[in-house]
Amino acid sequence: MAFNLSFFLLTLLFATTAKALSCNQTPFPELCTSMVVNENAQAINLRELAIRATLARAELAHQLASEIDISAYDQPTKAAWADCLELCEDTIAQLNRSLSQSCSHDDSQTWLSAALANQQTCRNGFAELNSSFHFPSSPFQSHNISNAVSNLLAINNAAHAASAASINSAGGNRKLLSNDGKSMFPAWVSAADRKLLQSSTVNANLVVAKDGSGNYETISEAVAAAAKQSSGTSRFVIYVKAGTYNEQVQIPASAKNLMIVGDGIDQTVVTGSQNVVDGSTTFRSATFAVVGDGFIARDITIQNTAGPQKHQAVALRSGSDLSVFYSCSFKGYQDTVYVYSQRQFYRNCDVYGTVDFIFGDAAVVFQNCNIYARKPLSGQQNTVTAQGRTDPNENTGISIHDSVIAAASDLAPVQSSVKSYLGRPWQQYSRTVILKTNIGSLIAPAGWLEWSGNFALSTLYYGEYMNTGAGSSTSGRVNWPGYHVITSATEAGKFSVGSFISGDSWIPATGVPFTSGL
Repeated sequence: MAFNLSFFLLTLLFATTAKALSCNQTPFPELCTSMVVNENAQAINLRELAIRATLARAELAHQLASEIDISAYDQPTKAAWADCLELCEDTIAQLNRSLSQSCSHDDSQTWLSAALANQQTCRNGFAELNSSFHFPSSPFQSHNISNAVSNLLAINNAAHAASAASINSAGGNRKLLSNDGKSMFPAWVSAADRKLLQSSTVNANLVVAKDGSGNYETISEAVAAAAKQSSGTSRFVIYVKAGTYNEQVQIPASAKNLMIVGDGIDQTVVTGSQNVVDGSTTFRSATFAVVGDGFIARDITIQNTAGPQKHQAVALRSGSDLSVFYSCSFKGYQDTVYVYSQRQFYRNCDVYGTVDFIFGDAAVVFQNCNIYARKPLSGQQNTVTAQGRTDPNENTGISIHDSVIAAASDLAPVQSSVKSYLGRPWQQYSRTVILKTNIGSLIAPAGWLEWSGNFALSTLYYGEYMNTGAGSSTSGRVNWPGYHVITSATEAGKFSVGSFISGDSWIPATGVPFTSGL
């Protein structure tokens, strides 16, 4: 057997850094110790032990929650409970895939961040619907899964840092595609998918048409058929002819590598009006919700018409890892685009909204997009983003690159009487950057808005780099500890497609154009 020097060095590293990677380095060391029992396990085993212990907790929580009869509870509790069951199932899936020895650090950190987002969303549902149920006594909360996942994120980052130091490759596994700047799509997009995205004609597996000229008359029927017909390993294409489709579309976890192609923005329109005021959770209000990995959408409009008076009303929710939205339009008011979790890329898209209208806890880049603030309710202020990072070890954030932030046609005549901001910190470690973007005069000189007093102002990361336009001056910006006027191309480059979402490794396969660097 040939001697593998690299493997030997890594093994030696893990052995010698065992104590450095002990539970003492996690945010909740007592919980970590109680879960893995053997604190002196080697680093490579500590990670696995901790994941397996957290997985066992999540599975038990799901089992207990499934056995509880909630029929006697109020409707808000039933709605939030249903969300939590689904989210717990997804957490179990994310923990399972994180166990794989073949996944990269960025993969596992993405999936663990998604698991953490699930816990936060579960809690949010009970609060936003004013459920009568005492959430802390639920299996979802009592098993302390959130803190256990935070420990996993810390352990995973510590292991990666030690490994990177030993082989002099810090940050190396995030740059997985060429940085020649010639392709408009990240590398995670295959050559075949790039052709699909850029071709004027698409050979579809299924056709949806309201007039009956296709295989199905609704998108939901076609998605259900695709989930049965598709292998999930190759691209499955659904072509949706021009028309307005009034339905809530759900792309399940089982429907992987699905692509939906329309006849163009405002030609193929998916519309809905679910909202929190009328009894839906924010999570469940989405007109179009995607869970299955590798999803692509092109030439389609997705909207939520509930209006500003209905508050949270999502048009698109994506929790699809390595998903791409190309030449699409998203229309709503509050909470239009829910970049829920995992790695996402938006190119040549239009986004319309008022309050927190790009929000969530994904690692996402919007590139060459038009972002339009609409006229809000009287007395409201517009906030473009509300990023939801709850843990400093998450690899999530919102990056807006080479785009336009402007007033929509209804706001433009009255924008002087409406204050609009680039974002506000929804969660403690909120992270958003605006890079080389044209920022219109609608944006207030302060640029960013507090969520509540001093909350998160020291722990957030908000950055601006080489922006232009009437609203781009940083001279009057907030002076929070977490706000940065970025002057270094190296620092700004951390939030590019190639670095921030490892775009070079997956977007080229989709065929969507992209710029890897700044």
